[in-house]
Amino acid sequence: MDPARQREIARKGGASVPSEKRSFSQDRDLAATAGRKGGASVPSEKRSFSQDRDLAATAGRKGGESSRSPRPDRGKRA
Repeated sequence: MDPARQREIARKGGASVPSEKRSFSQDRDLAATAGRKGGASVPSEKRSFSQDRDLAATAGRKGGESSRSPRPDRGKRA
């Protein structure tokens, strides 16, 4: 399926749910509990970040780099 079409279908599905029905966006404790429950269901040998600290560090750096916005040139004049 064309990726643009797939995104459009997913967007419509998400937009069809009213915000008051999106329980995780309304209740942070519920979201945290669900995340813990999901994490606990994964066997420890399959938790790659807990087994490989270098892998976790690399992934964290990569995520940090991708989330940075370019800084404007502040106060420098030619």
